Amino acid sequence: MSDSNKITFSPESEALIKNLVKRYPEGKHKSALLPALHIAQAEFNGWLSAPVMDKVAELLNLQPIEVYEVASFYSMYNLKPVGKCLIEVCRTSSCWLRGAEDVVKHIEKRLGIKDGETTTDGKFTLKTVECLGSCGTAPMLQIGQTFYENLTLEKVDKILEEWKDAGKHSSYLDEHTFRNI
Repeated sequence: MSDSNKITFSPESEALIKNLVKRYPEGKHKSALLPALHIAQAEFNGWLSAPVMDKVAELLNLQPIEVYEVASFYSMYNLKPVGKCLIEVCRTSSCWLRGAEDVVKHIEKRLGIKDGETTTDGKFTLKTVECLGSCGTAPMLQIGQTFYENLTLEKVDKILEEWKDAGKHSSYLDEHTFRNI
């Protein structure tokens, strides 16, 4: 029995993935891969283990390597466990020029972690990422589906306070994402 056989999606998530597949012509199921990985990551504590990616490959009738290649390419997919609150700070030119480095250093000091690390209590993970498309409101960070823009260190402190008691993992998905398919 392969590890993917031990992975079970909720009926709702499996139905979402199957409905995504129906949107594409036969033989083009790979087109559903990005949203399927988002659904899988949201379902399995904010990260994609090899067995979870194998299950996605099975559902989309793909080879596991096709899923691994995509999941390892994009920074929005996590291949190791992350905290309930994944803080993604933009590190590209506009944000860096407008203070993202100070934001990162402030978060590191405040949480006692470095970029790519998770707090010992499992609440926060800090990750610097490439452009998040908010250059005009730099510096910015993203937690799940929420953008926080025009950051100051005071705003960052308020954001951390808001998320300190997160009950579930931050996610790119909300109650509306992929629901009307």
